[in-house]
Amino acid sequence: MSGGTVRDTALVLGGGGLTGIGWEAGILYGLARAGVDLTGADLVVGTSAGSVVGAQLASGLLTPRELYERQLADPAGEIAARLGAALYARYALALLRSRDAAEYRRRVGAMALAADTPPEAERREVLAARLVSHEWPERRLVVTAVDALTGESAPFDRERGAGLVDAVAASCAVPGVWAPVTIDGRRYVDGGVRSATNADLAAGYRRVAVLAPMALGGGKLPSPAREAARLRAEGARVVLITPSPEARKAFGRNVLDPARRAPAARAGLAQAAAHVAEAAAVWAEG
Repeated sequence: MSGGTVRDTALVLGGGGLTGIGWEAGILYGLARAGVDLTGADLVVGTSAGSVVGAQLASGLLTPRELYERQLADPAGEIAARLGAALYARYALALLRSRDAAEYRRRVGAMALAADTPPEAERREVLAARLVSHEWPERRLVVTAVDALTGESAPFDRERGAGLVDAVAASCAVPGVWAPVTIDGRRYVDGGVRSATNADLAAGYRRVAVLAPMALGGGKLPSPAREAARLRAEGARVVLITPSPEARKAFGRNVLDPARRAPAARAGLAQAAAHVAEAAAVWAEG
């Protein structure tokens, strides 16, 4: 069940670390196995973890099953990292001190620029190894990032001129963990600094599926539920899928732990069965 007309179907893949990549792959494979294949969407929007999944799917070189099975492999080559309580506290403090979302993004960007992180080039190699193609696909793929200096949203696509690996690396540049990514002399950080899903970029599409490994918003950051509600108010049919309690348990306490990717993928596959009917109702043509 996939749409075929322009501006018909959109798949939005949110951020959530390595566990988010695994969980999204599990959900997508589980739905496809049940007859609801979201991966043929006319538009794919990827934020952070979702940019990795989206780039692989949009390439057309992997089936949902193959994408899922890649998550079960030994995560050799990944760089161990931690998104711990201290860093979350710094994000929270930046929120409290910011008058609006734009100021929050600038504060977090400044924090990222000042952070002591592994070299940008080293991290880029990891992202390049994750992708099955380094070329922008023919299908419309939007990879989200944020300008670290200005806080402005930076949605990359094949028309913008950035290379796909660089765009995905920027979208995955978690502030305080990974170095901002340099593209045409500008420095960019994780698209999740703007929104966990950036689902508003699917505005105008008739049928939208949103997978959000991180379901919370708050304060100056829109929640996936709020973004989905706005799309519905604009006339779209929307299915929003967030992690089940069992999936959250599989994620563990560190979403950047490579060892948790496979358990998260299995949890996503198991959870998918609970969403087949609602996804089919949204994705059905007509």
